[in-house]
Amino acid sequence: MVDDAGYEWQPTSTTLIRCPLVDANDVFIVRQLARDVAEAVGLGRQDRVRVATALSEIGRELIDAVGPAVVDFGVELDGVAPSLVVEITWETPSPDTPNAPLPTAGAAERLVERVERLDGRIVVRKRLGDFRPGDVEGARTAVAAASPRGALEELRSQNQELMSALDDLQARQEDLLRLNGELEETNQGVLALYAELSRELAETNTGVVALYAELEDKTRQLREIAETRTRFWANVSHELRTPVNSVIGLARLLLDPAGDPLTEEQHRQTRLIASSGATLLTLVNELLDIAKAESGRMEPSLAPVDLVELLTHVHGVMRPMAAPGVAFRVDADDRPPAVVTDEVILTRVLRNLLSNALKFTPRGEVVLTAEHDALANRLVLTVRDTGIGITADHASRVFEEFYQIPGPLQARAAGTGLGLPYARGLTRLLGGTLTLESTPQVGTTAVIRLPLHGTTAPTRAEHALLIDDDPAFRELFRGLTQGLVARLTEAADGTRGLALAAEDPPDVIFLDLHMPDPDGFEVLRRLATHGTLSRVPVVVVTSLDRSVLPAQAAVANILSKSELTAERIADTLTARRADDAAGDGDGT
Repeated sequence: MVDDAGYEWQPTSTTLIRCPLVDANDVFIVRQLARDVAEAVGLGRQDRVRVATALSEIGRELIDAVGPAVVDFGVELDGVAPSLVVEITWETPSPDTPNAPLPTAGAAERLVERVERLDGRIVVRKRLGDFRPGDVEGARTAVAAASPRGALEELRSQNQELMSALDDLQARQEDLLRLNGELEETNQGVLALYAELSRELAETNTGVVALYAELEDKTRQLREIAETRTRFWANVSHELRTPVNSVIGLARLLLDPAGDPLTEEQHRQTRLIASSGATLLTLVNELLDIAKAESGRMEPSLAPVDLVELLTHVHGVMRPMAAPGVAFRVDADDRPPAVVTDEVILTRVLRNLLSNALKFTPRGEVVLTAEHDALANRLVLTVRDTGIGITADHASRVFEEFYQIPGPLQARAAGTGLGLPYARGLTRLLGGTLTLESTPQVGTTAVIRLPLHGTTAPTRAEHALLIDDDPAFRELFRGLTQGLVARLTEAADGTRGLALAAEDPPDVIFLDLHMPDPDGFEVLRRLATHGTLSRVPVVVVTSLDRSVLPAQAAVANILSKSELTAERIADTLTARRADDAAGDGDGT
């Protein structure tokens, strides 16, 4: 069929119009048709220009290369998305007929999505947007109704397209200049902020360096003061021992029945002299022991200890100190565990604690108990009394040297303020910990936790891993372990914790149970089945009751979050060191 403009088109399912391509004038016509067809199928202005320009370039090259050709415009509705399809065909020349090189269609490939160069034809495709099969007839009608334009009209259209493109280019250039200006202002602001931050950082670094220098100076001064105090205590203790022993010896000579008889008053005064001398000698010995312990010159003599015999001896020695009406008893397991420790030092610690308990218990009872903590493999000695107790503000200071609690009963039973610091120092020397809890008018409980196999290793872990999803608790734990852990690694969930443990196995793992998947129970299970990590001790730190733990759970200890203190953490680390030492000794 031929329309009014002389163009032939086929009313098929996909073809919109067909146009011959014979001379340069036909190139203008192809360009016009390309623009009209592109508009009819719903392409935008820029895409219409792209299609028209691509076909114009191909047509211009084809006229010189192969001669007459035919251009078919259509739509392809098969496939994922509809496309505008323009197929240009020509007769393939015979081998005897020379011909010019065929067009490369290089420019067209930059303007449309796809250009296929086949034998005797070139196919150009441009994807369409919202085009349906029912739109084909409307597109044919729109193309057939388009009026033909001459070369001048087409040139005018090209000029308008060029001007429009230049306007777009100028607008984009202006936008680019504006954006460059904004970027330059932003860069200036960033540079100014960077300069300000650099100055502040330099000032901060200067302050930090000065602070570190001051801290190092203070540390050096404190170290010198501690060394001076230790030497002073040692010297004074040695100097005092000789005259004190002389006083005690002379008092015993005066009290000897074989000596000259004394009056009742002289006898009483001489007993006071002997008692005061003995008290002073005890004080001097405690000062000397503290000085030795602090200087590292006091070494425990570790040996197997008969715990029943030791407790019986302590009970017999301390029973006379109990006030009338105060019950003093010792409770121990029928078969207490074997203990390797320094019997003399442990006896001193127990006598010190029992002396305080009996001194400040006017009524009720004082009980010394010995238990075996099988889970942590430790010996737990507890001194519990029903005495006057200690208020919270004083309880936090009872381990300070020479600190004495004010009060009427304390005044009547005044001491030196060295008993508890002395006991704690000796307990640490044995590789254990000493903690104290007290309630006014209810009583006081002192707890000694010792490894079953004595160790003098410091309660310090080189590398610990904390697995807990609570950031507030991780911060608290970080503060409590200062000085107890050289390097602390933290994980906010079980997956990250297992990965960190596998990458860098720690000395000990502190694990929370209540976490998102995987929870602490699953982490325990995976650790137990991991070859290397199965030997790393795990300390459960949780708010849950220990009864929720599976019976087969391999944990070194269980610590309650609500009662967590640095002392309890140190106690756990000490027990771990003791277990390690025992394992090294017996080959396990």
